[in-house]
Amino acid sequence: MDAALQHIADQVRGASASGKALRIRGGGSKDFYGRLLQVEILDTRPLTGITSYEPSELVVTVRAGTPLAELEAALAEKGQCLPFEPPHFSVGKTAGAVATVGGMVAAGLSGPARASAGGVRDYMLGVQLLNGRAEHLTFGGQVMKNVAGYDVSRLMAGSMGTLGVITDVSLKVLPVAPAEATLVFELDQTSALAQLHRWGAQPLPLNASCWVHDDTPPSGTAPVGAGGGRDMLFVRLRGAVAAVASACQKMLQAVPGTRMDNAVAGSDWQACRDLRLPFFAAPPANDMALWRLSVAQTAPALALPWPQLVEWHGGLRWLWAPLSATNQIRDAAKQSRGFASVFIANSSIDTWANGSFDTYMPLDTSLDTIHRRLKAEFDPAGIFNRGRMYPDL
Repeated sequence: MDAALQHIADQVRGASASGKALRIRGGGSKDFYGRLLQVEILDTRPLTGITSYEPSELVVTVRAGTPLAELEAALAEKGQCLPFEPPHFSVGKTAGAVATVGGMVAAGLSGPARASAGGVRDYMLGVQLLNGRAEHLTFGGQVMKNVAGYDVSRLMAGSMGTLGVITDVSLKVLPVAPAEATLVFELDQTSALAQLHRWGAQPLPLNASCWVHDDTPPSGTAPVGAGGGRDMLFVRLRGAVAAVASACQKMLQAVPGTRMDNAVAGSDWQACRDLRLPFFAAPPANDMALWRLSVAQTAPALALPWPQLVEWHGGLRWLWAPLSATNQIRDAAKQSRGFASVFIANSSIDTWANGSFDTYMPLDTSLDTIHRRLKAEFDPAGIFNRGRMYPDL
């Protein structure tokens, strides 16, 4: 065990013995997400570096404190990428923060291509972690067949650091697509969703989509999500050169639209991924919150009175609405076989200034039992990220 890992293990061991809570933190890019207690910070940034990378095998192993940008740069040199496009975030109090690989896994958040490319969990091959007893455990490995029984590696994706300190992660990576194109169509939300359903049933290399109320007419330089007076649908295609070219021709014949310049579109898709589009700029009212609704792709336009941004390929609907509308928004999500959660509260850029996940997204009895049993097994003293997701977990 190297010095950095030994120091963290000693910190965990001491906290376990005293029952003192620890807040696991990497670069702090997601400090706005989840309830944060003012307790001792366990810093994972000393755990840095790519320990193994086999481009021919499409697998990389990296330490949890490694900046996400560093990993993506190393993959790009070999023409490879993380297809799930993990967000980096630089909003509100997180400005200047640096996303890390461990935080990427713990948050479990993916970009606008989730439905076509998969999420973080789908690319997890193995993980090493320190549990609440300061035991350094290894799960999975560097190939899919290493997983037998309960897949603990994937369990870590989205666990928000409540089960253990992730120290190393093995991920499947993929080659960058040979061709890419972004098409822009002027369609209202109902028509856009119907058209996406039709295109989704065809053999087209659809990769990501974004519908938003936009003030810029469709053109080669129209920014995604500029906000304002037009209803715009942006669709990204990725795949073989011939497949993308053929799809562009078919889609533009079916619905009048334009093709964006790839350099402009690339920047806009990154802004969509990182919530930097004008739509995500906080409105002036302090009681407004950014809601994240995860619903079925087949869900119709939601009958809610607030402007929305739709990531059809991510199965997400985003909207700014007051916290007082919790029941209305939650009911709308349930009717579409999904759930709603507050992502950012405008007043303080603190999601849970008025509560925890349980306030807006309560667990049913069976799931609550599973959460508690997992927490008791991995973190018996309850020291990791106490209350980050739910008040007493």
